[in-house]
Amino acid sequence: MLMVEERNKSQQRRLRRSSHINRRKPDVLSRREAEEDNQLSQMLQICQAFRQAAGIPGITPTEEKDGNLPDIVNSGSLHEFLVNLHERYGPVVSFWFGRRLVVSLGTVDVLKQHINPNKTLDPFETMLKSLLRYQSGGGNVSENHMRKKLCENGVTNSLKSNFALLLKLSEELLDKWLSYPETQHVPLSQHMLGFAMKSVTQMVMGSTFENDQEVICFQKNHGTVWSEIGKGFLDGSLDKNTTRKKQYEDALVQLESVLRNIIKERKGRNFSQHIFIDSLVQGNLNDQQILEDSMIFSLASCIITAKLCTWAICFLTTSEEVQKKLYEEINQVFGNGPITPEKIEQLRYCQHVLCETVRTAKLTPVSAQLQDIEGKIDQFIIPRETLVLYALGVVLQDPNTWPSPHKFDPDRFDDELIMKTFSSLGFSGTRECPELRFAYMVTTVLLSVLVKRLHLLSVEGQVIETKYELVTSSREEAWITVSKRY
Repeated sequence: MLMVEERNKSQQRRLRRSSHINRRKPDVLSRREAEEDNQLSQMLQICQAFRQAAGIPGITPTEEKDGNLPDIVNSGSLHEFLVNLHERYGPVVSFWFGRRLVVSLGTVDVLKQHINPNKTLDPFETMLKSLLRYQSGGGNVSENHMRKKLCENGVTNSLKSNFALLLKLSEELLDKWLSYPETQHVPLSQHMLGFAMKSVTQMVMGSTFENDQEVICFQKNHGTVWSEIGKGFLDGSLDKNTTRKKQYEDALVQLESVLRNIIKERKGRNFSQHIFIDSLVQGNLNDQQILEDSMIFSLASCIITAKLCTWAICFLTTSEEVQKKLYEEINQVFGNGPITPEKIEQLRYCQHVLCETVRTAKLTPVSAQLQDIEGKIDQFIIPRETLVLYALGVVLQDPNTWPSPHKFDPDRFDDELIMKTFSSLGFSGTRECPELRFAYMVTTVLLSVLVKRLHLLSVEGQVIETKYELVTSSREEAWITVSKRY
């Protein structure tokens, strides 16, 4: 009805214009006609999208230009918006991101229908590349498979080559905490971000970042870029603020410049320390592909590692029984001997602690895929070129999949079916993204070092509020205290 009325009005206006055409300048006429044609074309596109999405429950645009962006902002975050949307409309819902139709999937069952196990593009990395306006891995299947394999090799080889470095950085943090009096409040988020930045920069980009000033400079630019792709792009505020946009663009240029220099330095040379970028350089990639893949990994692995470490320790401070069980496993596996890569693999309960940390914290609450061909979920048709969101934060708290979903319970992963479901979501096993696999190992080493020597304790009366962006964090600083075991 709306489309017909708009077309009739447009025709009437053109008839009126034709009777007065000799009174007006041709260039003014053509410009106004072009504007009206453009508006009509946009309206037709929106109406067409409405018809395509007619069968999918959801909400209509709040504003013509911004779609449901105001609703997302008012909800506090995209994750909280999706929680409300799925509660109201069910597991498959639709809304509007600007003038673009978006479909969100919110249960394990519908996600399994959509996830293609043979697809080489990781949904979280795809979303990051899109936000950075990089090529979204748009090559053919064999090229995407090669790039994924190179990233996986980069993680494996950099962890293996730099295990001693990782252990050293963990022990430095331990020594720092051992020096504190038991009443000292430790700023956990700050310390974990610093630890992650030191670990990731040296293991991904090399010895340049043994210099603390280089790490601080990288951290500053990283923070500027990450805060905007986590919020500014999603709520549309970045493009409306020229100062913020320039700061973002300047920071991104500086990060890219650092990476280009390291790529140039590492090409055609052999180093005793194998870093992540070496695996990309040694592959059959062009410089732009190396830059994009190393940028995505550097940005994401820093923040995912920092937040995984933070949330794991937070949950341990409030779960005395879990911390005790983890301490016993660490003692049993390592005894009085050194921490080694081979023995790290034996920490099965620690693995469950980290899986439960990812689930309970909803560490990465949203990822995305572009629907490349028309598809079907349950009875709903998903049109081609639709942006499909995986509402992972909703899925990870679904009581139909996770009994007592708000309880921190690593033992739930003793159930093979639960672990299989978790893996199918891309949080474990062969489908986990390289950044998360890297973060799992770094956090495992850190916990092995800390829990062996320290009791990790919560600060009485502290309430930790959650901030949901691309990676979930605490809204304010998370404080803990520590005491010596021996």
